[in-house]
Amino acid sequence: MTIADLGYSMMDNGSIELPCAPEEEKRIVEELTNKAEANLKQGNLYYVVSTRWFTGWQKYVGQDLGGYPWDEHSIDSQPILLSKTAVRPGPIDNTNIVSNGSDFVADDPQLLRTLEEGRDYVLVSWEVWEKLFEWYKGGPALPRKMISLGVNEKFMVEVYPLCLKLINSRDQDQAIIRLSKKASLHELHERVCALRGIGPGKARIWDYFNDQKHTQLVASNQTLEDSNLQMDQPILLEVEADGYWPSGFGMDSTGNELALVSIEPLRSSLSIAGGPTLANGDSTGYSSSLYQGTTLNSALKNMEEGNESLRPTRKGDMGGLAGLQNLGNTCFMNSALQCLVHTPPLMEYFLEDYTDEINTQNPLGTHGELALAFGELLRKLWVSGQTSIPPRVFKGKLARFAPQFSGYNQHDSQELLAFLLDGLHEDLNRVKQKPYFEQKDSDGRPDEEVADECWLYHKARNDSIIVDVCQGQYKSTLVCPVCNKISITFDPFMYLSLPLPSTVTRTMTVTVFYGDGSGLPMPHTVTVLKHGVYRDLCHALGTACCIRSDESLLLAEVYDHRIYQYLDSPMEPLASIKDNDYIVAYRLPKKAAEFTRLEICHRYQE
Repeated sequence: MTIADLGYSMMDNGSIELPCAPEEEKRIVEELTNKAEANLKQGNLYYVVSTRWFTGWQKYVGQDLGGYPWDEHSIDSQPILLSKTAVRPGPIDNTNIVSNGSDFVADDPQLLRTLEEGRDYVLVSWEVWEKLFEWYKGGPALPRKMISLGVNEKFMVEVYPLCLKLINSRDQDQAIIRLSKKASLHELHERVCALRGIGPGKARIWDYFNDQKHTQLVASNQTLEDSNLQMDQPILLEVEADGYWPSGFGMDSTGNELALVSIEPLRSSLSIAGGPTLANGDSTGYSSSLYQGTTLNSALKNMEEGNESLRPTRKGDMGGLAGLQNLGNTCFMNSALQCLVHTPPLMEYFLEDYTDEINTQNPLGTHGELALAFGELLRKLWVSGQTSIPPRVFKGKLARFAPQFSGYNQHDSQELLAFLLDGLHEDLNRVKQKPYFEQKDSDGRPDEEVADECWLYHKARNDSIIVDVCQGQYKSTLVCPVCNKISITFDPFMYLSLPLPSTVTRTMTVTVFYGDGSGLPMPHTVTVLKHGVYRDLCHALGTACCIRSDESLLLAEVYDHRIYQYLDSPMEPLASIKDNDYIVAYRLPKKAAEFTRLEICHRYQE
């Protein structure tokens, strides 16, 4: 065992530096953490630390574990055992959260893709990491930068940078490039040229999603995120040689080189986005000055995948049979989108020219960008013969305006649907200036009159295709406990959270005995309410066994061949009877209540 294993370090003069006391370590880390939280900004450096090691340190210094340990579903097979006498942890050990474990690549350790924050790792500021490393050494170090997401600049640590597969068009050689999603295309070009030893201006890089050429990634300040590049997708490198660029790479099924050409739009010379679509997905000019100088120009860029989908859907064509490709764990998004694009009124609306209804001035909306992205995606899905579409542009817009749905993790489909409906409504709200109305009291008026009035006020401020199709009213009644005044209002709703339907009944089998021995015991299976009471069971049994008017049933539970208890409380819930309980019922005359109850047990004796 070495000095480092014991937690000590050797000074330059040969003396041994003793470790800090646990209380001192705790105080220092908490101060540095609070300081980092008070100074959040893009570019701040954080480090990933294994939960397995970090919780051991927390127990050692007596820090509140909070939600830890997350040992039940942790990737580490060894459970974390809490003990009252925690010992000083050894060196920092992150090998259980990196690829290849202890055999990781020293200069470029990569995190496992299945990790979850809190369960498998924690994030600490670089100041905390420096202290922990000074005290414990170990590793490997896993630095990550903080980035801002969305238009509202929500700060988040980028635990998984964008991973791109670079393919050389000359020899199809491949290499992996990892960059932040906030890195610019200029940085991408610099990294590629440095990796391949290419001079400036000698390289062209293409978005090669699904092994097809899409948009050329020209060196600019545009970010990789805004370029709709996805995790693990390929990009194509073309290198100029002797003044010529390579050709013939990236053939389609017919052997023709892939070309980015415009297909005839659905109607006249204008696409649904308002202008003719170019090879790179940009739009040139608009039929109206409505969009000039607005953010809609950026919304129309990079609508590249599936340009062939702009062919018209003719009468009799079987459209709407296309699927959505999974971009990571986006099945939550794909399921919600498929529900909306197959809602007939919405489908008909977005297949028409809806651009006149886009509200670019609504501060509650996305300046029309979300509506345009959704409309383009819907049109592609309703093209006859289309098989599957990668919703990259839509996912990029979604991440921009709702950063909680960014990345490649699973999310709640209902939460996405709620955001999408709200966003589409605000983008397509026909009301530009919302009037003010004072809510009137019902004053005993008929419900129909009050409901019509409330809906009129609501429509005066909110008028869109989403309101037309997806919104309704529910009645709310309030009664004053003092004066008993009744106030009735009708409030709008767009979605209601309802419990999943469950079985409301249960079947029970009860053996019925004749109290006077005039008949053989007979089992009867009856259906009763799951939340019913003993009285309900007696009534169902009486019907099943044709009990006479002068008879009654006495329920009992039998255990180990003898009566365990009588079930003679009529209002006792049936939930107290388990499925494997043996229940019997005795047919007794109603006047039997006047007599003493006698139990006779029959036993066999050799």
